[in-house]
Amino acid sequence: MGKQIAWDEIDKKAKEILDASDEIWGCAETAFQEDNSVKVLCDLLKKEGFAVEENLADVKTAFKGTYGSGKPVIGILGEFDALSGLNQEPCATEKKAMVDGAPGHGCGHNMLGTASLSAAIGLKKYLEETGKSGTVVYFGCPGEEGGSGKAFMAKGGVFEGLDAAITWHPGDLTRADTGSSLANYQVYYKFYGTSAHAGGAPHLGRSALDAAELMNVGVQFLREHVVPEARIHYAITNSGGYSPNVVQPYAEVLYLIRAPKNKQVEEIYQRVNKIAEGAAHMTETRLEIDFVKGCSNLMSNRVIAKKLWDNLTELGAPEYTEEEMAFAKAISEGVGDSRFESLEKIANDCLTKEEKAEVLSHKGESMYRFVAPYNPNGIMSFGSTDVGDVSWNCPTAQAYVATWAAGTPGHSWQVVSQGKSGLAHKGLIYAAKAMAGTAIDMIEDPSLIEAAKAEFLEDLDGDTYHCPIPDGCKPRAIGKKN
Repeated sequence: MGKQIAWDEIDKKAKEILDASDEIWGCAETAFQEDNSVKVLCDLLKKEGFAVEENLADVKTAFKGTYGSGKPVIGILGEFDALSGLNQEPCATEKKAMVDGAPGHGCGHNMLGTASLSAAIGLKKYLEETGKSGTVVYFGCPGEEGGSGKAFMAKGGVFEGLDAAITWHPGDLTRADTGSSLANYQVYYKFYGTSAHAGGAPHLGRSALDAAELMNVGVQFLREHVVPEARIHYAITNSGGYSPNVVQPYAEVLYLIRAPKNKQVEEIYQRVNKIAEGAAHMTETRLEIDFVKGCSNLMSNRVIAKKLWDNLTELGAPEYTEEEMAFAKAISEGVGDSRFESLEKIANDCLTKEEKAEVLSHKGESMYRFVAPYNPNGIMSFGSTDVGDVSWNCPTAQAYVATWAAGTPGHSWQVVSQGKSGLAHKGLIYAAKAMAGTAIDMIEDPSLIEAAKAEFLEDLDGDTYHCPIPDGCKPRAIGKKN
């Protein structure tokens, strides 16, 4: 009955939550510039009776809403930042921007933040009705895309004192996440040279662009000599101008370095630094290394993840209208054969032949309406998430819930197009109920939190959290203000 109290409240408040999701979809603000989105969420929290605290850890768009008292203290994580350049007309089956170059919610964070808030509202109602001891804290976490907002929040101690944390992410499959992710650093390498006439007096110039290009070549040769799971990406963000007849006096390149463990990222980072220093020596330019952000590898808590899976299974997937399924079919078929990749990956990681066969039986469907089998061994993600930094502070788990058509690629116009659709809305509510149900399971059975904490300590193996962000590094927006 306790869960039903929360689920009924989530249904009752669904319209205003869905309206908030759509409004944030329309705001589409990138990392640490999410002022309008923050207002939408904070206004809702205040209306629902949460105590709201903003500007957490000196991160302007980080906030939290708290309700209740006593133990356990359960955090529910919400995100709301968009991606640059992904503006898209809603509910369209072809790429069509409304404003060229503007941001768009290509990772579904408009849904992520509002579903988590909906779960918090449901949990608050449960605490009110039952009089149970417990505290729910909704965390508004900015800048996940390229900003690692949660890492800055963790560095400021925001997540200390939590007994557990829960979150979710939109996707094309529904499952409980028990895998890890790659830790990363994001770093600018800035080269300063001397300008000169490239035709008349090239010997007087020292090319910063040459330095940047030599650095990139050096890093290409490094790739063979790092752990196979490592990823090193870069973008030349300033090539020095548009005049080839000028020796370029300034150039910069932005690197993203990933590896399974924090210490591996640090080791690769130091090696990349040596390559950059070598390029500066070769070109007689000056190098500045500007650390932007970092995030830790994810330690998924299997005790909590299993409860998320139980609740997803208990609730069952939403029902869709004929119109919604026709839209899903158009999107899914437009992706081509790559739409089966996520399904096949899940199938390959199934524990039994029967589970694998069941998963593959859904091949060809336009909308995946099943919960993938629970796998306690986890699946390594070659992406990164700043949820990792929360997971080093308390037992943390997340679910993935189908909110878009089968095979929809992440960070794409297709995700943006589906962000205000019935597919998104129904998946959002489904995710909210699963998170609220999981939190209630932990409140009603304290042994779950005890088991989750025991697993957390075992995974730490005597280690403690060390934020990868150095002292003095501040959150910043990357690129122009939108």
